[in-house]
Amino acid sequence: MQSSRKIHKMVHTGEKPFTCTQCGKSFRYSSNLNQHMMIHTGERPFACTQCGKSFTRSSNLHEHMMIHTGEKPFTCTECGKNFRQSSQLNQHMLIHTGEKPYTCDHCGKTFARGSFLKVHERVHTNEKPYSCSVCGKSCTRQSSLRKHQKIHTGVREYVCFECEKTFITADDLKRHQRIHTGEKPYECSHCGKRFNQRGSLKIHERIH
Repeated sequence: MQSSRKIHKMVHTGEKPFTCTQCGKSFRYSSNLNQHMMIHTGERPFACTQCGKSFTRSSNLHEHMMIHTGEKPFTCTECGKNFRQSSQLNQHMLIHTGEKPYTCDHCGKTFARGSFLKVHERVHTNEKPYSCSVCGKSCTRQSSLRKHQKIHTGVREYVCFECEKTFITADDLKRHQRIHTGEKPYECSHCGKRFNQRGSLKIHERIH
């Protein structure tokens, strides 16, 4: 009983008596220190029986196993979408609440996810961390790089069902299909004239 009281007291005092000899980080419990030491030793005692991937914690292994089992125990009460992690559910819920807690220090624009903010900030810093191994072109997003690389492969997987013309990206196909549908989503704010391509609108706006 006395040891339990002593441990509980540490919660209030902030005492962390167990210190890592490698990096100096301190812990309240010896079990936490033992877990932490695996970072330095490289030990990963918990292995997945499906693919062999190993982990330092049993909780991480359990979470990983859901990839193989398809288990998604966390359900959104708004739309019924399921998630493997509670953190993923919490992040998803921001879509329904409209909350955008991440703010850009440069322009004040807000985002629902920290990852969205990180990508957005590259507009201000001009950072382009993803480079094409073929031509060296740099992109701000990994998805943009994947889209660009299709130019080199020549794969045209998107087919127009109206005329059977093929395209490299889904966006290219979508723009093309406006020829058949007559859709003109881009409107001139000066005169109201509409266009099916953003580039056509920009050219037109030079008149004004």
